[in-house]
Amino acid sequence: MQDYLVITNSDAGTSDQESQEAAVNVLSEGASVEVVSTSSPGELDGVLHRAGPRRIVVVGGDGSLHAVVKALHRRHELADAVIGLVPLGTGNDFARSTGIPLDPEEAAHLILSHEPRPVDLIVDEVGQVVVNNVHLGVSAHASRRGTKWKERLGKVGFGKVNLGRFGYPIGAVQSVLQPPYTRVRVEVDGELVTDLDTPVLMLSIGNGASVGGGTELTPDADPEDGKVDVMIARTEGGMASFGYAWHLMRSRHHERDDVMYLRASEVSVSGEAFYCSADGEIYGPERQRTWRVEPGAYSMILPD
Repeated sequence: MQDYLVITNSDAGTSDQESQEAAVNVLSEGASVEVVSTSSPGELDGVLHRAGPRRIVVVGGDGSLHAVVKALHRRHELADAVIGLVPLGTGNDFARSTGIPLDPEEAAHLILSHEPRPVDLIVDEVGQVVVNNVHLGVSAHASRRGTKWKERLGKVGFGKVNLGRFGYPIGAVQSVLQPPYTRVRVEVDGELVTDLDTPVLMLSIGNGASVGGGTELTPDADPEDGKVDVMIARTEGGMASFGYAWHLMRSRHHERDDVMYLRASEVSVSGEAFYCSADGEIYGPERQRTWRVEPGAYSMILPD
């Protein structure tokens, strides 16, 4: 019988607690399970310290998955880890990208019935990790604004629909109305593709396809292909920005003439100060960052 260490969020609301319990009940029927709840990096580190060879099941959203992967990477234990995900966040973008069921019980059944596969990880020059997507420009500004809306709406829901997932779209609309342009130098696998003389509306480096609960910034990204997808929008002007936003909502933006869409192993960005949104975590202002892919950095239990 397989052993699992199930990590849940101790700050979850009542509905999420019920979903957690439902997923744990499914797992307990087919495996040996220990359930622990954490609410801080220190608690998480202590839990992982005694994980041993057990498979780790993250019951939570993209932020929870990021926290576990980040901690294991810092502990130099990620390469040997096997992770399962029961998506229980407002966005669940990594689950969407990989096809993991958004229903907690279905996700738990998947963990019991499927084998792990190697997945890629994005790492920057200071050792910070990105599981799903890192982006800057108007999208990062949208995330900054969207985070505020997510906090306001996160406690409101109807059935299984949590209004917090609409935080990013609201922030995106606000940002498109007043788009911030950033002048940065972008190198993809050592080749200069955008220089400081060209303003950038948005840049996304995707291991997964979507952010913000389904907005596909890098719609063709695959976390198992050993590369990241790089999307650079050089859209200028009010009408062009609205056109870009319209195509973005339809996941057709990467087909526009003012958008570059590339695949790469390493991406470097430098120039004017910029903010980044990495797996929903916003940091900055930065002047320079380099992100590279670590192919097959760890294993996840994914659908066929």
